[in-house]
Amino acid sequence: MATEQRPFHLVVFGASGFTGQFVTEEVAREQVAPERSSRLPWAVAGRSREKLQRVLERAALKLGRPTLPSEVGIIICDTTNPASLDEMAKQATVVLNCVGPYRFYGEPVVKACIENGTSCIDICGEPQFLELMHWKYNEKAAEKGVYIIGSSGFDSIPADLGVIYTRNKMNGTLTAVESFLTVHSGPEGSCIHDGTWQSAVYGFGDQNNLRKLRKAANLKPVPLVGPKLKKRWPVSYCRELSTYSIPFLGSDMSVVKRTQRYLHEILEESPVQYAAYVTVGGISSIIKLMFAGLFFLFFVRFGIGRQLLIKFPWLFSFGYFSKQGPTQKQIDGSSFTMTFFGQGYSQGVSPDQNKPNVKICTQVKGPEAGYVATPIAMVQAAMTLLHDSSNLPKTGGVFTPGAAFCRTKLIDRLNQRGIEFSVISSSEV
Repeated sequence: MATEQRPFHLVVFGASGFTGQFVTEEVAREQVAPERSSRLPWAVAGRSREKLQRVLERAALKLGRPTLPSEVGIIICDTTNPASLDEMAKQATVVLNCVGPYRFYGEPVVKACIENGTSCIDICGEPQFLELMHWKYNEKAAEKGVYIIGSSGFDSIPADLGVIYTRNKMNGTLTAVESFLTVHSGPEGSCIHDGTWQSAVYGFGDQNNLRKLRKAANLKPVPLVGPKLKKRWPVSYCRELSTYSIPFLGSDMSVVKRTQRYLHEILEESPVQYAAYVTVGGISSIIKLMFAGLFFLFFVRFGIGRQLLIKFPWLFSFGYFSKQGPTQKQIDGSSFTMTFFGQGYSQGVSPDQNKPNVKICTQVKGPEAGYVATPIAMVQAAMTLLHDSSNLPKTGGVFTPGAAFCRTKLIDRLNQRGIEFSVISSSEV
């Protein structure tokens, strides 16, 4: 990607928000990575100069970089002021958009970036927004030669690139994958900032519009290779991991399916079926989650119910979400493992055969998902856009991470920074 004509290679938009401050720290950390010979010009952007200055000062203190605030540009802009977004986009090669919920604040940023020839990465976990942006802006982005890449954080880089990694490591044709997310918390427990909770509340409250969008898109089904992947029960036992699981309700299913469609239709590769689950431990955890789920599904159907859910996230999520977000101790004590169980056919065996004869198990392991792994994934996606452009799709567009980065070195970059991809086992059956 050309960077010479722009003052800043990277701009973190929403840097003073809860997640934005962690992304800002990660960009600053990237500047002093051992392999980096020179620093990239970058900036932070948002509504308040004072808040942005404080974020830079905190990042400098944390990283031991007293000169950081003077090295970084500050851009004042607001999603309600399109002209200010245009000014931000004109100064950046890549915008890292941390302002959510994206259904309310994301589209003006996408529009400004496309109109001004700027690529954009977000960490959205909202399928409706992600699919709508593709439907509305894919052709315009392609005409401009810019890359709009959603869900480039914990939702959904581990899942999307994990499926691609599993396919690449399998000796044969991968036909289906189930992933199981396990979140490990330390003695302080775990917690998620309520921005993610708000996105979930509005997303579940607007399921009808997502169904209408998919119906209007009228996409042809992606062909099945091998037997159809069976859906598990809403609560099922995973023998391989010795734990109960429930369906993962984030954006992973939507994102991986869009990637597999792209790989099949554009790159003519064999598509992979996919299902996503999250492990929940034992019976007591299941009971707690069932009560929380029932409360959530009841209240989310009504306007006043959604207001209550958003006003009291800690109460209705049984302590999983809060307006304060996790403490540093909770972040330091948390990590995640995503385990992939794949099946398919060995080399030389026709994919038309009914029974797969190869199994593979892979894992993606990393630090705390929301505020450590997400900034790492987002920043490394941006660095890949800047430095691995010859392996990106030849034209611009609105992409999933897997579609944009399947032929790049992003997995290698993540491995070097603590998000580790590995093969656990592979065997013929």
